[in-house]
Amino acid sequence: MNAALAIPGGPSPTTFSKNKSQFIEIQTLHLLAIIYCLRSLIVNEIPLNQGCLSPIDIKIPERSLLNPSDKAAVVGGNVLTSQRLVDVILKAFQACAASQGDCNNLTFGKGGKTDDGTKVEEGWGYYETIAGGSGAGATWNGQSGVHVHMTNTRITDPEILERRYDHSILLREFSLRKGSGGAGLHKGGDGVIRELEFREPLQVSILSERRVHHPYGLKGGKDGSTGLNLWIRKDENSDKVRTINLGSKNTIKVNIGDRIVICTPGGGGWGTPTSNEDQVDEAVSRYL
Repeated sequence: MNAALAIPGGPSPTTFSKNKSQFIEIQTLHLLAIIYCLRSLIVNEIPLNQGCLSPIDIKIPERSLLNPSDKAAVVGGNVLTSQRLVDVILKAFQACAASQGDCNNLTFGKGGKTDDGTKVEEGWGYYETIAGGSGAGATWNGQSGVHVHMTNTRITDPEILERRYDHSILLREFSLRKGSGGAGLHKGGDGVIRELEFREPLQVSILSERRVHHPYGLKGGKDGSTGLNLWIRKDENSDKVRTINLGSKNTIKVNIGDRIVICTPGGGGWGTPTSNEDQVDEAVSRYL
């Protein structure tokens, strides 16, 4: 049996890069996303190789998000774009509600080139991905606080994080974000709340998705909550505490005592809820 998969795309990014390998990477990633979905949907065991794509006719427009020119700068294909492509394919088959849809990539550290670019300072860097909620399906509830679909990373244990970076980081909270999963006959999984306090000046970056558009529910199920990235800091002039929404992607320089709060998305629900009771998103009630 042959099948066709046509994926419409928007315009290619207009920023440029000299690294042509970035284009090849994107091509590989969308094939991996398709193979993953096939293996998830097909009951029988199928091999994890190029051969299982032989019956599939894949059509992706040139100069689109998934098929950019070799001069387009790309980033996050494995941790963001691939996740959203999986959502598109699984929704086309009505297989399950959307999961969190990204990996919530958080990095921080110091060193590297100075602001004026005249020298390179010694330093270090730390990178983690943060779990969220998975989508519900026809016979199951979504899982809470997990990595979803093609990701398989594990986060550093709190004790190890604070031991290795005791001069830099204090982990104030790492908990489930109650109420963030979409309601339904089967409920979407909850995201998590991760709050870090910085004990020295550092550069911090967040690369994430689902901060505007909710992870969708299906068959009457409610959407999961969007993610939220917050920077809590003292105002330099008044010493008042300010809470700044960083959006989905940002880089900032934090000072001693500043905090970052990452509230990851919940998964969508499946089926019409049996109760009309509104669920309360813990992060929304606490921070907004």
